[in-house]
Amino acid sequence: MAQIATSFDPAPRIAEELRLPAAGVRAVARLLAEGATVPFIARYRKEQTGGLDEVAIRAIEEKRDYIVELEARRRTILDAIEAQGKLTPELKRALEACRVKTDLEDLYLPYKAKRRTRAMMARERGLEPLAKRILAQPPSGDPRREAAPFVDPAREVPDVDAALAGARDIIAEVITERADVRTLVRARFDCEGIVECAAVAAKTKVPTKFEAYYDFTERAKTIPSHRFLAILRGEEEGILRVKIRVDEDALAFEIAGRVGWRRGGPFAGELQAAVVDGTKRLLMPSIESDMRADLKEASDVLAVKIFAENVSKLLLAPPLGRRTVLGIDPGQRTGCKCVVVDDTGKLLTHALIQLVGGTGALEQAKRTLTELVTKHRPFAVAVGNGTHGRETADFSREVLTAASSDALVVLVSESGASVYSASDVAREEFPDLDLTVRGAISIARRLQDPLAELVKIDPKAIGVGQYQHDVRPALLVRKLDEVVESCVNAVGVELNTASAPLLSRVAGVGLSLAKRIVAHREKVGAFRARRDLLKVAGLGPKAFEQAAGFVRIRGAENPLDASAVHPERYSLVERIAKDAGVDVRALVGNEQLAAKIAWASYASGDVGLPTLEDIRREVAKPGRDPRDTFEAPTFRDDVRKIEDVKPGMELEGSVTNVTAFGAFVDLGVHQDGLVHVSQLSDRFVKDPHAVVRVGDRIKVRVLEVDLARKRISLTAKTAKPAS
Repeated sequence: MAQIATSFDPAPRIAEELRLPAAGVRAVARLLAEGATVPFIARYRKEQTGGLDEVAIRAIEEKRDYIVELEARRRTILDAIEAQGKLTPELKRALEACRVKTDLEDLYLPYKAKRRTRAMMARERGLEPLAKRILAQPPSGDPRREAAPFVDPAREVPDVDAALAGARDIIAEVITERADVRTLVRARFDCEGIVECAAVAAKTKVPTKFEAYYDFTERAKTIPSHRFLAILRGEEEGILRVKIRVDEDALAFEIAGRVGWRRGGPFAGELQAAVVDGTKRLLMPSIESDMRADLKEASDVLAVKIFAENVSKLLLAPPLGRRTVLGIDPGQRTGCKCVVVDDTGKLLTHALIQLVGGTGALEQAKRTLTELVTKHRPFAVAVGNGTHGRETADFSREVLTAASSDALVVLVSESGASVYSASDVAREEFPDLDLTVRGAISIARRLQDPLAELVKIDPKAIGVGQYQHDVRPALLVRKLDEVVESCVNAVGVELNTASAPLLSRVAGVGLSLAKRIVAHREKVGAFRARRDLLKVAGLGPKAFEQAAGFVRIRGAENPLDASAVHPERYSLVERIAKDAGVDVRALVGNEQLAAKIAWASYASGDVGLPTLEDIRREVAKPGRDPRDTFEAPTFRDDVRKIEDVKPGMELEGSVTNVTAFGAFVDLGVHQDGLVHVSQLSDRFVKDPHAVVRVGDRIKVRVLEVDLARKRISLTAKTAKPAS
């Protein structure tokens, strides 16, 4: 049986394709195989990997998975063909040379078990010799005369025409299963394929969002991912018919030449007919299907990349920090749900106020809110930005002014709050509270720390993607998990206050272990040192190694427990402190002293300059938060609803979503405006993410307002002075 060597090493190919050092690639592969996580490798194993960052490490991981799958498939195919007794040295070399799965499958196609085909039935009727004769394209002879001996009614070959038709069926299958022919057709689709859309007449009697694609064509190689996904959605909903076309006649002519067709020869007509039939009946549908799958995959990858970037920016949005917050979930019919959470996010109290229903209800609402503000003295009031959010924020400001409070009033995105409030996580946390109260708690906590709160929600529910519901779920889940993991570990987690969902994203932990950590904390009390994690049931040395550097313990006896310095380097820092004539507590947080130390002199075999530089930064500013400083957004007081927005207005807004075709901006009117990619800058912009990010505050000018469709077109370009 054909075997793949057990010592197969994918590192050289990965290094070649990703243009990375082979030594670093091998180190990453080894560490991953040993159970190390990507954040841990990127942060604490820089000397071994040559300083590869998370992006490179994840690329190595993905490429290695692909190559391993490819090698496994190659072995299966080699074994299957050898079992048939058809594995020639030439075929084996061709299979072993394949670097992509498509080429491998094309070579395997003639040997693959398949359903009963017309060619199979023709072979059973003894017509293969006639097919080979036609394929040989002899310079003399008569196809009909040579087909006559194959006529046999008993074998369902009643006449010469049936014999020739059966032979053409065999030829069509043989040609369309040739790897070189399929490669040729794939190349034509890649270079010349045209995506064509037409409307399904019965579906166009009422307006749809797919009207732009009712009579639409675009080259497949240049069609943007968001457009292709939109087209596929229209097809899925039965509104559009979609094809990817190439010039079939020209392609059939080229294939005929490739397989030996001789113009003017006696058998030329039969071969040409077989090629045309095979191209249209077998080859085109198969390659078109592959092309659609490839375009869909590429579109999915880009859509997921955009979604991941947006989620990352949202998760890393500036936090208000550990301050008491009053959260309000606006509601006109059911009332506004008010909660107060302390500086750790713990619920202190909740109440309901009505802003409609007459003077009495409004006065009672003022009294209730005043009592909450007076008693708990919140640093800020977080108001959900849904319907009537602006009005609720204005009411809150009035109450704060009357109560002589200088608390901030901040509109906070409600996206996904309802998903959280109905989730198992919310029920476990607040089993006795109504869904709406849980939603208000989530709004308050989002202001305190967006990352800590948003990790409790399925990232797909946050609403900052581009056709995220149309992409391959497994791809989306994997990428979003990577993003959340990266963000959580970049910031670090406070061990004594973090929720189980937040702890589960720490490198090496996972949800089951996170729940054990929380249970241990509730039973035994706060963790006093990182090493106390080893007392948690099921948390062994490997998990501790991966997780320890990413958790923080404020006020611990050892100040390094509040930093990103890994416990494996504590002894080194202690030695450095001793050499400086102080203890660790005097060194950590002392920027002036840290600046005087000759850090490079402590380089050794497993501790190089990259790690020493990381330690230096942490010693100077332990546990620093990489996120920006919080700054409350503001909106114009005279623009509260879409009807207030007029062309020519200059407004300030907050970017809520970035897609391949532009950026959506919250103007405070409950309907985001769109800045098309062509309007994002005075210069040409290819990738909107190069100009704006989710959470950015930008100034825009209104181009157009479509009240019927609730669409606002904006520009971020510099206004040209009037002539």
